[in-house]
This record gives sequence, structure tokens and C-alpha cells, in this order.
Amino acid sequence: MSKIRITKQFNFETGHALYGYDGKCKNVHGHSYKLSVTIIGTPISDNTNPKWGMVLDFGDLKKIVNKEIIDVFDHAVIFNKNTPHADLGNIMMELGHNVILTDYQPSSENMVLDFVEKLKGKLPNGVELFSLHLRETETSVAEWYASDQ
Repeated sequence: MSKIRITKQFNFETGHALYGYDGKCKNVHGHSYKLSVTIIGTPISDNTNPKWGMVLDFGDLKKIVNKEIIDVFDHAVIFNKNTPHADLGNIMMELGHNVILTDYQPSSENMVLDFVEKLKGKLPNGVELFSLHLRETETSVAEWYASDQ
């Protein structure tokens, strides 16, 4: 049977700052991110399976992505914990804010790589991550494709 790709789109709001950057993004600011997750697999051929004809139920993909990414990153602020921004992050956490301290510069490119790692081991057997597209603004997108790796 042929392989099929399916894509689910997600929206979330996240703030960040790029330490050491030479432009405006060195300042704390936020984005309305749009994440597209595309998976590939063979549709289930067992007509007794309630998911018959599906690569993966869109609802099941939504649960995975929400748990691993959206519920974590939505309305959070991301800082690299290896920079002075970590001090600001710790103060914000003490004040009850949702802050994520990462090992990476929180650029869209690095966020996509982080999301790939968070999702890879969570998909069922026979279903693979095909691509992720993270839209930071209307004109700026970071993309990851399994075929490029």
C-alpha cells in the first residue's frame, strides 16, 4: 500500500530573547507561532480496526503534539540557560511566570530541532516524522525535513 502524509497545524504564543544577537531580537519579545507537523506512513488496512484507513488519527497526533510542545511552550518565555538571560528567567519564575530555560539559543531553527527530538520517540510504530514547519511571523519560517538528515 502507498505511503501517505498527513499534516496537523497548531498555534501557540511564546516569548524569547536572543542573547548576543545584533538586532532587535536581543530584546525580550513574543511571537504567534504556527507549527505544522507532517507525518508519513501507510494507512491501516485492517477493516476491523476503528482507525481503518488512517495513517494516524488526527486527534491522536494532536494529543501527542499538545503534550510534548504546545502545552509546554504556549504562553511561556524561552531563554538560553547558559547566558545572563537565565538570571531574568529565574526572577520571572519566582514571580510565577512560565519560563523555559534551554541549552540552546531560542531561535526558530533551534526550536524546530528541539521539537523534532520531542516528537520522534512519541509516534506509533510505522509512523515517521516527515517535516516540521515553524512560522515565527507571516514572512519567516524555519523548516525541518527528515529527508535532509
